[in-house]
Amino acid sequence: MTSTVTTAADRAADTASAMPVLSSAEQEELIRTHMPLVGHLVRDMLTRIPNHIHRDDLTSAGLHALVTAARGWDAERGVPFHRFAGTRIRGALLDELRALDWATRSVRSKARSTDTTRQSLTTSLGRTPTPEELAQALGTTTADLHQTDNDVQRATVLSLQGFTTSGADDLVTERNPGPEEMLLRREQIGYLHHAIGSLPDRLQTVVTEYFLQERPMAEIAKDLGVTESRVSQLRAEALSLLRDGLNTHLDPELAPVPNNPDSITARRRASYYATIANNTSMQSRLAMTNSNGHTAIGRGFRPAA
Repeated sequence: MTSTVTTAADRAADTASAMPVLSSAEQEELIRTHMPLVGHLVRDMLTRIPNHIHRDDLTSAGLHALVTAARGWDAERGVPFHRFAGTRIRGALLDELRALDWATRSVRSKARSTDTTRQSLTTSLGRTPTPEELAQALGTTTADLHQTDNDVQRATVLSLQGFTTSGADDLVTERNPGPEEMLLRREQIGYLHHAIGSLPDRLQTVVTEYFLQERPMAEIAKDLGVTESRVSQLRAEALSLLRDGLNTHLDPELAPVPNNPDSITARRRASYYATIANNTSMQSRLAMTNSNGHTAIGRGFRPAA
């Protein structure tokens, strides 16, 4: 009987500890305010992984982790929410990458060993080693070496999603964009530069320093003389303006329709959209990038006049 009572008590304690610390409204506010954090961490991750990984896969995993973090965060523990959530979002992104990776640990281990040995032989021989020399140094055969290379290559160029739901074109990695696609990409980048440059000064500072210069939020808050919470609010406001401003010019169907066009907020947003239009042209947008779509050296967003 004692054992049964103890077990029931333990279950009750576990249930209590699993109850949300914050109300639904508080959780929703945390999630809404920190959604840009997911985008920031996803962008950072995408710079270090193969091109075939889809942004949507990582974003979905990151948003799920953000929701979970909001449900489990306890302010009394003294850990800021952005740090608490950031840790869990990074973990979720890594878990998602592992789930998308076809290569087993043994294949990855063999690949790392092969790369290390190849680099060592290249240094000692003064040239790239032949497959026979590399296989001998690894204590294996050229056939096994070739099989390992094939396994790694297969894991690199295919993803489970691409194999099951995408067409043949999506299975080809590092596809060079055609002239029309490159032109559209360059114009989008140009619009983004001009949209940033058209933001109000304080919002522009937050966007450039947080996203482009990757400065910690605490440092930005100190420079602006405000709290980190205020910087987070400014960041969310800037991203909302950028999104709506770009949609207004690039995809009008996604542009927001204000409920009250005569309101102060609606007029301010309309003025911002007009500022972007006045500060951009096809020539100025394309001038932001070179023919390969890379941001041209010495170019950057230009603040609104």
